Amino acid sequence: MRKDVDHLPLKQQAELARVTQILVDEFAVAISRATQPWKKNGKILKIILFGSFSRNDWVDEPTNGYTSDFDILVIVSHKDLTDVADYWYVAEDKIQRDGEMARPVNVIIHTLEEVNQGLTRGEYFWVDLARDGIALYELPGTELASPKPLTAADAYDMANGYFKEHLPAVDRWMKLAGVSCIESGQDSKWNKNAAFNLHQAAETAYSCFLLIRTHYMPRSHNIKFLRSLAEDKEPRLIDSWPRATKLDRRRFELAKRAYVDSRYSSAFEISTDDLTAITAAVRSLRDTVEAVSREWLESLRQKAGL
Repeated sequence: MRKDVDHLPLKQQAELARVTQILVDEFAVAISRATQPWKKNGKILKIILFGSFSRNDWVDEPTNGYTSDFDILVIVSHKDLTDVADYWYVAEDKIQRDGEMARPVNVIIHTLEEVNQGLTRGEYFWVDLARDGIALYELPGTELASPKPLTAADAYDMANGYFKEHLPAVDRWMKLAGVSCIESGQDSKWNKNAAFNLHQAAETAYSCFLLIRTHYMPRSHNIKFLRSLAEDKEPRLIDSWPRATKLDRRRFELAKRAYVDSRYSSAFEISTDDLTAITAAVRSLRDTVEAVSREWLESLRQKAGL
């Protein structure tokens, strides 16, 4: 695995160094008062940059509302250390609020066993990460397992199973959103229900695509993160969410916030016009996910000779 980021501009190199330092420092604080041996001796084994910045095909067009994110994998020494609320929330919040960061930073946390298990199963996400990733930090003796690519037949069976399970789930969330929108004509409080259902439809659509194409879905309800991972694999998904204007971007943020705020925040408000626009975006996303997934499945079926 590579260890240099010399292909990136100095500004991005400095941002990555800062992200790495924050992750290491805040993890040390999180385990400093631990008493259990596995927690007190907990370690970050690796911090790996993956995605567009590791492949050198990143995009930086803020005027068009499109900027590639930093995608970071942190590998830790114990499964319980992957708990975001206990060990990583402060670090993620600190990175998000850092004025020196010019782009979002997405962090996933796994154990070395989980990563190596994915590699030995030949799961695309981990195979691509091992091939293209860049180690920003690592301890000696923490090598990744050698990838064992899936056969085309096995890949087809897995992807087809995900397709059959998750695409209908998107439609169920969309149906619930439609019912909520109708009810909102009599009671505007139903708008919050509609927003939540649309968030779930978008989350499920991205999950559907990621599982089909990569066999991996992060443990996250953040549709901005899921969107970033999905669009990194399939640029045709970009057009589903308009992002050229401030209004476009505000509506996506409303959809992102809806998972929590539509249920728990009395200050969360969303208009009928907003719901109409978000519904159109999610429907476009759903249809594009179906189209590109069917193409992918057909390519796997042909490779497998099925």
